[in-house]
Amino acid sequence: MPKKYQHTLKLLPQIKEMISKGMSHREIENALGLVGDRPVHNLLKRERKKEIQGVPKQRGRKPAKTLQEYKYENKRLKMENELLRDFLSLTERK
Repeated sequence: MPKKYQHTLKLLPQIKEMISKGMSHREIENALGLVGDRPVHNLLKRERKKEIQGVPKQRGRKPAKTLQEYKYENKRLKMENELLRDFLSLTERK
């Protein structure tokens, strides 16, 4: 059994052209003789949803860091540790 919106799906290129000309959804519905509860809006909503579903979500491991990034992070953490050690030693003396 075909889906109910196959008729409007065939009109999609024509609908997009009319939207680019600046026509409202209601004007497009009247011009093409579409009936129902917001058929143009629902068709465009379905098309946007299909586009979003086509893009895979990023999952899994993070990309591997380079040796240079590890060296930079190691240097930064050593400096941070030294700073905290100095701060602690200064606050304990007073």
